Amino acid sequence: MAGARAESRSESRSGDAAQRAGEGAPLALSPLRARLLGLCDRAGLAATLILPLFLLYGRALAEVMIGLADASFLASCLLLRTGISLQPLWRRAALLWWGWEILCALPLHFVGLGPGGWPSLLQALALGRFLLFALALEERLLASPSARRALQAVLAAAATFIALASWEQYLTGRNFLGAPRAGDGALTGPFIKPRAGAPFVRLLFPAMLPPVITLLNRPRLPARMAGAALAAFGLVTVILIGQRMPALLAGLGLLVGAWLLPQWRKPALLAVLAAVLVLAATPIISPPTAAKLLARFGEQMAHFATSAYGQLYIRALRMTLAHPLFGFGFDGFRLFCPEPRFWHGLPLLGITDQAAGGAEICNLHPHNYYLQAATDGGFPGLILFAALAVAWLARLGHGLRRAPEPLRVGLFLAALIHLWPLASTSGLAALPDDGWFYLMLGFGLAEARVPPSAPP
Repeated sequence: MAGARAESRSESRSGDAAQRAGEGAPLALSPLRARLLGLCDRAGLAATLILPLFLLYGRALAEVMIGLADASFLASCLLLRTGISLQPLWRRAALLWWGWEILCALPLHFVGLGPGGWPSLLQALALGRFLLFALALEERLLASPSARRALQAVLAAAATFIALASWEQYLTGRNFLGAPRAGDGALTGPFIKPRAGAPFVRLLFPAMLPPVITLLNRPRLPARMAGAALAAFGLVTVILIGQRMPALLAGLGLLVGAWLLPQWRKPALLAVLAAVLVLAATPIISPPTAAKLLARFGEQMAHFATSAYGQLYIRALRMTLAHPLFGFGFDGFRLFCPEPRFWHGLPLLGITDQAAGGAEICNLHPHNYYLQAATDGGFPGLILFAALAVAWLARLGHGLRRAPEPLRVGLFLAALIHLWPLASTSGLAALPDDGWFYLMLGFGLAEARVPPSAPP
């Protein structure tokens, strides 16, 4: 039954892809144009499948792969003589947000716009490469079931690689590169610096849910036990990596996943129990993890307003209040955060100017996507970015309550984790985190176009 449904789903998806490719195009392509079209599609898919390797090692080459995928999609549109549809709501929302970012970055000082100048404008224009990448994956590069299966395997391999490298470092003290734990006790996984948690928690659910649910649906007890063990392994790995925000976001993913997938509820509960036991045992089995996840996290929450993150958020809010309509243009936070005119607290919250800090608290970005959208484009920029996030999640989540397929649920959770507003983040349009996000976003959008399977 499951195989028949998958075949029907794949055939339906292939038919839809062929129909979309032919909309607005001539009925027959010349042999040369057909060969060029095939070359573009193969190059774009190859760049997509190679991208995770360079997101792990080689950000400059990751930019090249995204650019190649974008170029292949645009070339295919030219060969087919088709335009880019704005019909899905998220594309219109993305165009509005991107347009506002560009407007706020324009170097028109005589009308008070664009204090960031030309560098800000160029970065705002370059932001479109990520939006186009997600669109290209949704519309063409992941049109075939085989392409989506290949990407699913690559993402699962990447998640497994990070997990095994983290366990190697935990058990032996060093990873395969010879790197020890980070200075604060966090596991670095396959990296030199402590950045394993962010990609792993984004990859966790798309990689883990499909095999876990497959095992749980099997009649034999050993298979179901293996599924529960795999779920526990994933969550325990997040805990042992020892980064606070990924651990919290993994908990969010578990809760929402259990709400969407009934089969996930029991293994999720077992995974939580295993994680709690491991967390309780960390003072013995991993004292650095205990110090960071328990002691330091409690102290930070108790004095959040004067913590490094709290001071960044207050500074971003003060900057937004100073330029509420157009903000400071793309990258405006980095450029203007050190200025003394923003060294103010929030008296209504009991935060004095002295507690708000000076130039020493500043960073490249405010470590929150929504606050960065606000400092870039004022309150309109914040509203447009929030609307885009809602449009993305609505598209990814459409129909999941009626037909909660594990892969689609996993990709929805990856997007939810990335876009969750109460989280510390990297900068907007910064690799590698945003590379992982837009890759899985495009994958999820492509999957969302597939008609749901019939119930068994």
